[in-house]
Amino acid sequence: MDVKNAFLHGELDQDIYMDQPMGFQNQDHPDCVCKLRKALYGLKQALRAWYGKIIEFLTHSGYLVTSADASLFVNAKGEKLAIVLMKELGQLKHFLGIEVDYSQEGIFLHQQKYSKDLLKKFGVLKCKPILMPMEPNAKICAHEGKDLEDATMYRQLVGSLIYLTLTRPYISFAVGVMSRYMQHPKKPYLEVVRRILRYVKNTFGYGIMYKRGGDCKLVGYCDADYAGDHDTRHSTTGYVFVLGSGAISWCSKRQPTMSLSPPKRSTEQHRWQLKRAVGLCNC
Repeated sequence: MDVKNAFLHGELDQDIYMDQPMGFQNQDHPDCVCKLRKALYGLKQALRAWYGKIIEFLTHSGYLVTSADASLFVNAKGEKLAIVLMKELGQLKHFLGIEVDYSQEGIFLHQQKYSKDLLKKFGVLKCKPILMPMEPNAKICAHEGKDLEDATMYRQLVGSLIYLTLTRPYISFAVGVMSRYMQHPKKPYLEVVRRILRYVKNTFGYGIMYKRGGDCKLVGYCDADYAGDHDTRHSTTGYVFVLGSGAISWCSKRQPTMSLSPPKRSTEQHRWQLKRAVGLCNC
C-alpha cells in the first residue's frame, strides 16, 4: 500500500520559511519569503512530521505500537480505518533495488539488475569472474601503498557494495574490511575492491530464498578471528541468523576493543550475537 502525498500531511512544530516558488513570485514583494503551513517534500522534518500525524490518528483509533518496531501498529479489534487516500500497488516485485521473485517453492530476493548496473557503471561488466571475493589471509594495512589521488571512485564502489550485502551476506566480510579505509584509501585497495566485483560477476543469480512451509525456527551462527586487523589488532566478529530456510539478519564487524586472549574474543562475539538474538525474538 502507498499513501498518496504522505509527507504533505505532516504538521510542523516550528516556523520554516522558503523562497517564493518559481512562477509564483509576488511582483509587488519580490524579496518576501513564504512561511510553510505544513510539511513539504525535501524538508528534513517531513518524515518525522508524517510519523507524528499517522501515530496520532492510529493511537486515537485504538491501535497499539508494538515493542519490536515503533512503526508497526496492531489493532486487536480488527476494525478498518481509512484516514488518507491509499493506492493498491499490487504484488511486490521491486523495492529499493531489491527484486522479488515468486514461485511455488517460495520467495527469492536478489539484486541481479543492481549487480549488472554496478559492474557496467564501473566498466568491469566484461571482467573475468573469480570464485572468492577476497584472497585467503589477505593482509590489508593502512600504511602500505600510496594514497589515491581521487578517492571518489573507491568510496562509490564500497558504498555500492555495502548496499549489495542486503541480499548477499557472503560478501559482508570482504566489503566490511574495505569499508574501514574510506577516509584514506590506498591504490592497492582499489584492486582488492575490484576483485569483489569480479566475484559479483560470478554470482549474478545469487540471493536469498525463503521456502514455503518447513520448520520456521530461528537459528544463529557466529564466529570471530583473533587479532585479525593488522592495524589495530582487534578481532572481527561475524554472525548470521536463519529463519526457516533463509537468512534474516547478519553482520561482520570489527570488535571495538582489543581481545587479550581467544576466550575474551569468544565472549565478545557471543555477547553481540545474544543481543541480536534477543531483538529478533521480540519481533
